[in-house]
Amino acid sequence: MKVREITDKIEKRIPRQAALEWDNVGLLVGNPEQEVHRIYVALDATDQVIDHAIHAKADMLITHHPMLYSAIRSVRADDFVGRRVMKLVSHGIACYAMHTNYDVCEMGDLAADTLGMTGLIPLDVSYDGRDIDPVEAAGDGTDAISPIRISASMGIGKVGETGDAIAPSLQDYAKRVREAFGLSHVRVFGDPEHEVRRVAICPGSGKSDVDCALAAGADTYVSGDIDHHTGLDALARGLAVIDAGHYGIEHIFIEHMAMTLRAQLAQVDVLTEPMKEPVWLA
Repeated sequence: MKVREITDKIEKRIPRQAALEWDNVGLLVGNPEQEVHRIYVALDATDQVIDHAIHAKADMLITHHPMLYSAIRSVRADDFVGRRVMKLVSHGIACYAMHTNYDVCEMGDLAADTLGMTGLIPLDVSYDGRDIDPVEAAGDGTDAISPIRISASMGIGKVGETGDAIAPSLQDYAKRVREAFGLSHVRVFGDPEHEVRRVAICPGSGKSDVDCALAAGADTYVSGDIDHHTGLDALARGLAVIDAGHYGIEHIFIEHMAMTLRAQLAQVDVLTEPMKEPVWLA
């Protein structure tokens, strides 16, 4: 199967048009006409991931975060980005990224479902779903592909209820987040006894969507990359914060995308980068 055929199939479900303006998604390195027999899926195209894809004899690397965010003026071995491009090209590996378009179409629902949230609405509306193929979005009837929830308003993150009959404490909900996403730790701003009723979740870096969480009536915000002042300021405005890390929530992309590809591309092997938190505590 060719790179172009694979990306066409992906983009019927997760169109590039759904990405935010500043993003850089799609085929970033490689030949659209190249034949693909094995795909390697990871969150980031790090040096280690690229080495793993080479060792796996992959023809295509699919990541969530783009390896290239902006134009580069040269491709050189003494630059870490240039080195990655050269290594991919020299080993015949195409590199494709779906970032904020995946966030809009899949990640918010997937993360909210992981926590058992109900009554979901978008946190930060950015897209109307007009480019999504409804047949592809419906999945194939298996558990491998959940249907995309197309509506008149789609966007980054989700807001909803906890799904509990009795409101859990912030301490208990933080434990739920940690266990649901398989993490070693989460960071929490707020009173451990604070009652969690309405939750906003923004996978990845959620600093810029604190106002959206407050506007949606959330009392607790689950995200990543929340700095000291943002956390304290959110708390002062009545919003408890659970910081699960940028990788902490978004690593769910890897297995979900792999299952989706396996269901759609029976003739292609799909391998995944093992989960490993990039930050450790001393």
